[in-house]
Amino acid sequence: MIYERVTEELKERFREAWAVAVLTGAGVSAESGVPTFRGGGGAPVWKGLPVEQIATPEMLRADPVTFWQWYAYRREVIERAEPNAAHRAIAAWERYFERLTVITQNVDGLHQRAGSHNVVELHGSLWRVRCTQCDLKSEDRRVPLPEIPPRCPACGGLLRPDVVLFGEAVPQDLFSQAVAAVATCDLFLVVGTSAVVYPAAMLPTLAKQNRAFVIEVNPEATPVTEIADVTLLGRAGEILPRLSPSENGAE
Repeated sequence: MIYERVTEELKERFREAWAVAVLTGAGVSAESGVPTFRGGGGAPVWKGLPVEQIATPEMLRADPVTFWQWYAYRREVIERAEPNAAHRAIAAWERYFERLTVITQNVDGLHQRAGSHNVVELHGSLWRVRCTQCDLKSEDRRVPLPEIPPRCPACGGLLRPDVVLFGEAVPQDLFSQAVAAVATCDLFLVVGTSAVVYPAAMLPTLAKQNRAFVIEVNPEATPVTEIADVTLLGRAGEILPRLSPSENGAE
């Protein structure tokens, strides 16, 4: 069922939930000014190359300078971004529901900055780096980076962002965490994602199979619309605060 506003019946369904899982995608961060990989306007290009060619293990090996210039640019853009009303509403829900798990395809850390604690970052984080030689992982929030490409402080090896690059698989342990949350929730929200990127695209079906009530929030219909019990058309930053169980849900 497709709606363009939040109904009282839907608010009541929301208030009665116990275990909630929320899958978020690039559309949520786009409302904070973070560019998306997908959507209208053509494929993103950096220095004349498609981003889907730059953000790969092959580019990291062949041209680490170009690879890291792209990621340094992304870090600068994201550092300037602020969590929006959707991020804040989701964070506030932790105070209401017995269990709330945020499963995000975004790598920007905006959910954590908004105050969310239980976040499964399916595609990793731009604010962590991993050494390609010794596999050391560490937080790195330096903007701008002092050197490109950055080097491991332990062994001098080439660092890479701790994110899933094009052609790489989502780490099994992270996906297992997401599956566990979705398989045991009674309310599942799909927010700001086109639901075409696997394996995250499997999660709405899993929720339905386990009898969760599925709510989709997107500006337009997606493949999830056929699965969802309710689809709310509009911006996440406008809709999620209205779903909040308490009047100060977005505060």
